[in-house]
Amino acid sequence: MTTPLANLETTSRVRKRAQYEALEFELQNGDVRVRNGSYADPENHEYTVCIEDDLPTACTCPADAKYSEACKHRVAVALRRPILDAVRHHQLLADGGETVQPSNQVRDHKENSEEQPEIDESDCDCADFSSDFPCWECYRTGRRDLPE
Repeated sequence: MTTPLANLETTSRVRKRAQYEALEFELQNGDVRVRNGSYADPENHEYTVCIEDDLPTACTCPADAKYSEACKHRVAVALRRPILDAVRHHQLLADGGETVQPSNQVRDHKENSEEQPEIDESDCDCADFSSDFPCWECYRTGRRDLPE
């Protein structure tokens, strides 16, 4: 099974930025609004990522229009399986399809801050990054730390 990230052409610099920048995500009618909280004025750094067949295919940011590779917003969405799952669930409902039960493999870490969520190895995208940089799931769950 290939990961959504494996289906995007991008650079390692963009992959890293998609992981370490303070990005916030909001589901909006089958698309994802990505807001970059790393800026002093994050309201001026909000873009919409379009999702088709579980793949971020377009973004309204200037970089996605200018370059042939995927922008950091599309990569950030591709890295976060729970976001893609939520989009798929919403799109199924909007299309009149049946709902899909969410996976219990990744639990919200806010539910029980003392207990680490269980991660299926298939959710790990570390192989797609340089050896010193963890994927979001490994970082979020504490399996790997960011390099110094």
